Order: sequence, then structure tokens, then C-alpha cells
Amino acid sequence: MALLAGPSNPYLSIVPGLRALEALTPADTRGPDAPGSRAAAVPAPRGVAVGVAAGSAAMVCVGGSVAVSAVLTTAPVYTAEGVRYGLACLILVALSRLTGHRLAWPRKSEWLWLSGIAVTGLVVFNLALVEGSRHAEPAVLGVAVACVPAVLALVGPLLEGTRPHTAAVAAALVVTAGAGLVQGLGRTDAIGVAWAVAVFGCEAAFTLLAIPVLGRHGPWGVSVHATWLATVMFAVLGIVHEGPAAVTNLTRADWLAVGYLAVAVTAAAFVLWYSSVRRLGASRAGLLTGIAPVAAAVSGVLLGGPAPRPLVWAGIAVVAAGLALGFRKGRTICTSSTRPRSGGTSRPWSPASCTPKASPPAPPPARTA
Repeated sequence: MALLAGPSNPYLSIVPGLRALEALTPADTRGPDAPGSRAAAVPAPRGVAVGVAAGSAAMVCVGGSVAVSAVLTTAPVYTAEGVRYGLACLILVALSRLTGHRLAWPRKSEWLWLSGIAVTGLVVFNLALVEGSRHAEPAVLGVAVACVPAVLALVGPLLEGTRPHTAAVAAALVVTAGAGLVQGLGRTDAIGVAWAVAVFGCEAAFTLLAIPVLGRHGPWGVSVHATWLATVMFAVLGIVHEGPAAVTNLTRADWLAVGYLAVAVTAAAFVLWYSSVRRLGASRAGLLTGIAPVAAAVSGVLLGGPAPRPLVWAGIAVVAAGLALGFRKGRTICTSSTRPRSGGTSRPWSPASCTPKASPPAPPPARTA
């Protein structure tokens, strides 16, 4: 969850982020509480493949946004981020209507989870990157976010109603090590370390806080509510710190960058990422965040930058090894791709709902005279 939620400055590109199309059955596309909706029975191989593709695409969008984010270095950051999330929200609402995904208004405790996503994963995360960049080199903040897969592997299953798997935690640690090699190390002071910890916590919260509400709202609903809440918060920050007229200071290049970030790195990536989390579970989806720094390194070469150093290539190989370990064939893991019948804010799924019931024994053949 990171870059794609990060601030509009060069440090945005150092953080693997998470986010946004899911392929559901016709019954699921009717949205929450729709008549006739039923739990989608997605074959495990197909569900995993769709989840991996969605998460990988989200991380490629995030990693490839390095050059675009650098355009907004001198722009009023709060105002630019407010415009970005506002545009993304409008796009998500329009697309959800066109694709038949109904949006539900949050209920009771859901407001806390969704507001938590907006506050930590979008607003505070941005502030931590801005302030942290004044005390730490970009690599320090990047390595902080690279540690997120391990947290998702440990905490994610607990929120989903199961126990962490040793293999998933081991794979997360391998991906973290590989992403750290790709990012490299940097210098910092004590304040920079504190902001790096804040970046780390906010990035993990972007995924973990969504787990309790993905069951009812789905990737589209969570993305819409998170973006409009963030828009309001950034609008207030922009007016207070940059003034109401700050939007007029955005140049043509700023608007183009904001538009790209709103479409690819927010609207698309958010839905893709949450679709991946819903299908794979937080622990395995978290492994895909290692793709973001790899995508950033590759996009840099494609844009005319120098070839990666040997250490970066080694990091890419380690990330690939971690992904292979995490997604190797084995026991099928039930994920939150099935919506709870109650439609409430309870766990998006439970292990019991994925245990196939034994078929009743077939009656003995009738005897013929």
C-alpha cells in the first residue's frame, strides 16, 4: 500500500504501494445487499491467478509512477493531493455505476475502519513522507515500506480469522530482503528513523484496516470511501497551510501529473490492490509489494536511466525467489473472495466457509427381481 498513496514528490516513488479490477461472477457484481446475490464459488487456481494479476498490476502502476511523481516536487502538496483523490473518487463512482458495482453507505463501526484507512494510509502517510524526507534519504523510507510484507503475513491472517503460516512469513521475509537490496540503504538521523517507522505503520494500515470492511463493501466501495474521505482531509489541510487559491498555482505539467496519478496510481491501483487482498488474503497479497521497487528500477531504465547495479539485480532475484516461495503449489488457502451472507462488517470470510462438506453417501442400487 504505499507509493500509490504517497505524496506528490520524488520520495513517492521509493515506496512500494498498494491498490485497485476484479473479476467476479454476475451475482457478485450486483453489489452489497443486492437481491439474488450469493457467495461466489471461484475455483482456487483461477482465483489465485486473478488475485496475483491484480496485485501485480497495481504494483507496476505504483513503481512506474516515479518520473510522474517527480513533476510535482514544487507544487502545493496538500492541494495537489486533494485534487488527485477527488478526481480518483469521481472516476471510481462513475466506473462503479457503469460496471454494476453498487456502493453502500458505511454503517456504525465501518466509519472507523474506512476513516482509519484515509487517515493513516493516505493523509498521515503523505505527511510522514514529506517530513521524513527532510531527515532521511529516500532509501531509508523505501526500506521501511519494504518491511510491510512481514507484518501483513503475521497480522493479516489474524484479522481474517486464521493463523499465520510459517511458509508465508518466510516468503515475506525473503521479499522484504530483496526489496531492501533493490532500494539500497541511506543515511538518516533519529527524527528520520521516527518518520520511517510512521511510514511503515501507515503503509501496513492501508491494507490491514480494509480487511474488516472488504466483505461488505468490496474493493470498489473501500476505494471510493477512502478517496472521498482523504479528499476532504487534504482540502482542509490545503486551505489551512497553502490557502484557498493554491489550486491556481498548479501548472499544466502539474495537472497532467495529478491526472495520471488519479487514474493509474489511485483509481485503478486501489481497486486492483484491494481485489488482490480479497482474493489472496493479506499475507500472500503483501508479497506482491516487492514488485513495486522492481518496476521502478525497470521503468527508470526504459526512460533512459542507467542500468541497475549488480546489487539491484541481486535484489530482483531475491524478490522473485520470495514470490516463488509464497505462491508455490500446495494447500489451497481460503480467502475473502466470498462475501458473508449476513452482509455485515464481520470477518470477510472464515475458514469454516471454505471447508467443503462431505457429500451424502449414495444410496445402494435397488435390487431387481
